[in-house]
Amino acid sequence: MLKCRTVWKKLAPLARASSTVCRQNVRRAGLNNGRIPTSVPTAHMSSGPAGGGGDNLKYALLVGLAGIGGLTYAIITVKGDQKRYEKRIAEIESRPSKATTDVQPKAPAVEASEPEEAVPEPEPEAAPSPEEPSPPAEVAAPGADVEAVAHDAEVAASSQTTEPPPADEPLVEASTEEAAASPAAVPVIEEADEPVVESPVEAAAPAAALVVEDEPSPPSEPPPAELSEQEPAPTAVEESAILTEPAAAAAGPPAAEPPEPQPEVVAESADSTPASAKVPSHAPYLLIGGGTASFAAARSIRARDPGATVLIVTDEPDLPYMRPPLSKELWFSDDPSVTETLRFKQWNGKERSIYFQPPSFYVKPEEFDSAENGGVAVLTSKKVVHMDVRGNKVKLDDNTEISYDKCLIATGGIPRNLQVVERAGEEVMKRTTLFRKIEDFKSLEKVSRNINSITIIGGGFLGSELACALGRRSTESGLEVIQMFPEKGNMGKVLPEYLSNWTTEKVKREGVKVISEALVKSVKYKDDKLEIHLKDGRLVKTDHIVAAVGLEPNVDLAKSAGLEVDSDFGGYRVNAELQARSNIWVAGDAACFYDIRLGRRRVEHHDHAVVSGRLAGENMTGASKPYWHQSMFWSDLGPDVGYEAIGIVDSSLPTVGVFAKATAKDTPKAATEKSGTGIRSESETEDTATSAVASATPAPAVEHKDDYGKGVIFYVRDKVVVGIILWNVFNRMPIARKIIKDGEEHADLNEVAKLFNIHED
Repeated sequence: MLKCRTVWKKLAPLARASSTVCRQNVRRAGLNNGRIPTSVPTAHMSSGPAGGGGDNLKYALLVGLAGIGGLTYAIITVKGDQKRYEKRIAEIESRPSKATTDVQPKAPAVEASEPEEAVPEPEPEAAPSPEEPSPPAEVAAPGADVEAVAHDAEVAASSQTTEPPPADEPLVEASTEEAAASPAAVPVIEEADEPVVESPVEAAAPAAALVVEDEPSPPSEPPPAELSEQEPAPTAVEESAILTEPAAAAAGPPAAEPPEPQPEVVAESADSTPASAKVPSHAPYLLIGGGTASFAAARSIRARDPGATVLIVTDEPDLPYMRPPLSKELWFSDDPSVTETLRFKQWNGKERSIYFQPPSFYVKPEEFDSAENGGVAVLTSKKVVHMDVRGNKVKLDDNTEISYDKCLIATGGIPRNLQVVERAGEEVMKRTTLFRKIEDFKSLEKVSRNINSITIIGGGFLGSELACALGRRSTESGLEVIQMFPEKGNMGKVLPEYLSNWTTEKVKREGVKVISEALVKSVKYKDDKLEIHLKDGRLVKTDHIVAAVGLEPNVDLAKSAGLEVDSDFGGYRVNAELQARSNIWVAGDAACFYDIRLGRRRVEHHDHAVVSGRLAGENMTGASKPYWHQSMFWSDLGPDVGYEAIGIVDSSLPTVGVFAKATAKDTPKAATEKSGTGIRSESETEDTATSAVASATPAPAVEHKDDYGKGVIFYVRDKVVVGIILWNVFNRMPIARKIIKDGEEHADLNEVAKLFNIHED
């Protein structure tokens, strides 16, 4: 009936107009016929000359077209009205179902904002009730309509249940006195006192999908969802999210400091808060690993984004520190409490700490979300055991979950051990040290003072450094220090044979008993001694073993994260920007990167950790820079002999060495005095060689004498220099880096050696 009435209203004017025109035509035709003589033929409807009925035909066509157009318009209008009517009916019917869905308690994680409400209702959720004037002015919604009244009814219904209101709806405007009367109202007060939580409703919607799908296993852990990416008010979001958890779970501790208006809640929560409750639920920048690469990345992120909040998670109990002094300067300290202070004198005599920064530099984890200007927080003694790449979150070893926006994996490596030692039994393993961390240094330093003999297995950088360090102590305490390795000389895989032999003699002069070409067959514990049986029949008895046989990259997260591990070099395969995924980067020892000059590589040295961590941090803030830097490494055999290397330094490659007589300036001690730092890469990585200036002093012939004071060793592959070692030549690394980067063939490397000015006094 409604449709017919609507059609008639639209067609009636057209019908009346057409009938009027017809009546006028008939009347006009009658008058004309009265005047025309009888001999004139009657006019017919035709398209003939004027006066022959052509007007009637036009009127008829006009009426027909008008009728067809009107009918078409009516049909279109009716259909449109019907669609709008059905849409409105569906919208009205959907309102009660939304309220019912919101009121039903699902889980503590439902405290995150509902996407359905956030989209159609961008204005504030509800108007303040006349009898509840407590909320601030910005919470009230000017001109609240029927939708807001309906939402008030939903909130009133939900407040009667044991479920606290959602974190994105600080609508219950209860006063402090009303909240004190009801335990379930305590978290509601916190939300009423924090109107900032309500402001970015749309920002909370993306995080809801991240949060609602998972619940933490232990009831005492706060759900990771509530700390969503609400950048305008991260502090308020964290506080409301943490304080709503105790109402849902009786023993739920907060993860951050509660707001000041409720001191009684702060005291009550602090008494029952375990250490795991202080873990932030969300970190814009999450760095897994607490080594050099992570710290360099954090510093780089803060440099480009001063307000950034960075969270470092490390399984070690210590703040980020530098590892090189563990096998170098710390062993030469005269301070008997060096294991406690971890302070040492550099070769230049200056004292410093092993830690990159003091504890005051970092933000406390419980204050991570309330830091006004951002900062770097460190979670110590926490290990990431699972990584959900699609969900952008990680799980710790205590089942705590942390969501992230961008993540860096800098897990470093794990010291290798000999299989014969691992199979030797518990007594042998108790007397074996795998040297890597601060606790390993403390343990070995204590052991070396209480035993008579110690054996170092391994002839690489770490093994040779520890042998020299412990050898110095042997002259004072009578400690027997033995170093054994399968090569013919120390660092036989890196140095040319003649230089390896010279280094071996140098180590022997430090008081170390060197056993070369030693392959361990078995290890046994007998008569309070460790018996090391070699494959050639030799037997070595000792009290303690230090295994320094290399590093295995830590790729424990590869399986859960679905990240690719390189089958040749190990480590996570990354692209030129150190990316493993769109929002996941890898740096340090665990990164297998592509070198534009030398191919795919994995480097295990301090300088690479500094540079790759710095670059990863820049790229995490949007720099999109490729990794082209040729990292260097260095090793010191005490304060008098040291070398720096870059590129591929493999003793199996052809080498050319150019040496000169050393002076007092050509020692690691003198180099650090000049640069002002004991960690040489911190100064040299910032330098670039724009143009090399060759020395005018002619180079003498290369003579391999028994004493190699200082010199340059070139490693050649396909007539191109791919690696360089600077032997007691310091602060020249930018020149070596440029030579490798150019990749040119050199007819006479003696001329190239002049670039390093090794023949000048």
